[in-house]
Amino acid sequence: MPFTLRGGDVCQTTFPDPLPNPYWVAFSSEVAKLIDLKMGNNRFPCDPQWLEVLAGNALETADMQFSEPISTAYSGHQFGVWAGQLGDGRAILLGDMNGQELQLKGAGMTPYSRMGDGRAVLRSSIREFLCSEAMYALGIPTSRALSVVGSKQAVRRETIETAAVCARVAPSFIRVGHFEHFASLQNTVRLKELADLLIDRFYPECATTKDRYLHLFKEVSNRNAKLVAQWQSVGFCHGVLNSDNISVLGLTIDYGPFGFLDQLDFEHICNHSDHGGRYAYQRQPQIMHWNMACLASAMLPLIALGRSMEESQQLLRAALEEFPAVYAHEWLTLFRGKLGLQVQHDGDLKLIERLLKAMHQSQVDFTNFFRALGDVRKADAPSMTQLRNQFIDIQSIDAWLSDYLTRLQLEVLEDMDRKDLMNRTNPKYILRNHLAQSAIEKAQQDDFSEVSTLFAILKKPFDEQPEYDAYSNPPPAGAQKVVVSCSS
Repeated sequence: MPFTLRGGDVCQTTFPDPLPNPYWVAFSSEVAKLIDLKMGNNRFPCDPQWLEVLAGNALETADMQFSEPISTAYSGHQFGVWAGQLGDGRAILLGDMNGQELQLKGAGMTPYSRMGDGRAVLRSSIREFLCSEAMYALGIPTSRALSVVGSKQAVRRETIETAAVCARVAPSFIRVGHFEHFASLQNTVRLKELADLLIDRFYPECATTKDRYLHLFKEVSNRNAKLVAQWQSVGFCHGVLNSDNISVLGLTIDYGPFGFLDQLDFEHICNHSDHGGRYAYQRQPQIMHWNMACLASAMLPLIALGRSMEESQQLLRAALEEFPAVYAHEWLTLFRGKLGLQVQHDGDLKLIERLLKAMHQSQVDFTNFFRALGDVRKADAPSMTQLRNQFIDIQSIDAWLSDYLTRLQLEVLEDMDRKDLMNRTNPKYILRNHLAQSAIEKAQQDDFSEVSTLFAILKKPFDEQPEYDAYSNPPPAGAQKVVVSCSS
């Protein structure tokens, strides 16, 4: 059963609202295999009843029954402010399939919907489906997307749109907010049950340590430190890093107003509700660290079992300060790889930082620059490198290229081998906002071909795919500074 910690203080049975006249928009056969769902020859499940289940219209197929769908309560901080009780406002957990939880997003109201209608729209569902699978292909821990089911049912957002349900999959959707929920209720018994459940299912190594809960905190913190370093390395901006949107498994979850960088801009904001830039690209590591502090505060009663509060606070503070070191090590490792540097040297950090600053000042396309950097040869002179033409300050980038070429002389790999390695590190294709928008606009006219095309391209982000070269181009003028809403 999913989320076996049951009870009115954490979850309630919630039945989906029927979606009239549902139809397939997108489906991932790879995720179907992950949950052991039998597939037919037409890229969709053998049993047509799955369309009804994934639309929220039924709870059983020929060989599967979801008898206890639930939605869960959690609490958390939103934009740095304690928001109290929140919860799955438009997500319903159907059950467990092959060790994975299957959740419907947009299947109607739940007890935690507050003022919302519990529905998702076609636009946001397509974005979540494509980005979940794109992130997985990039090697970044994430929830997965099984399907998008659409309907002509009208849903009011900024304008009238049509409804859709996105089925998503993860080993667990437990969040930092679930820990904050029980901590806010001062319910140490339930807090302990939640931590023990997490250890038993996902962190068994913690069970053999003396301080199992302190070790659990460190493991969760380390996973999320590495996760945000991976985001930075591909230019991914989550957009709404509230504590209730942070997975305790270190997964990327809750795809809403996300966006990949086109031009490198340290201050890039992808969420139009983020007026202060709290979740801007360069602040994501700091904010993830802050969220781990929220988790530390919530777990304090567990650390204090058998020891003084003062000692417990000291232990958690020390554990929390491991985050920057874990993040910095992972970030430097990833960016060394992006530059094709296999041998470690003390000056690498400064070299990388100089490049990123120059890219920011000249608003250079993040993905395309690193992909093209693999074409640089050790014997080149800076003046021979066409990449320099992307920069405003040619003298400055020439100085950097000169130092980079000198640095490459310390590497053992030959040019072609280094390029091959860099091309398996630096993607050619990402889910750029203008590409997603093009697919959405066609889908709104009942043409899902562009969703399928993008899905196929993004499953192989490191491959050349010459027939799809245009999908690697920067956005056209006027589409470079796109921001989206929390409803995407």
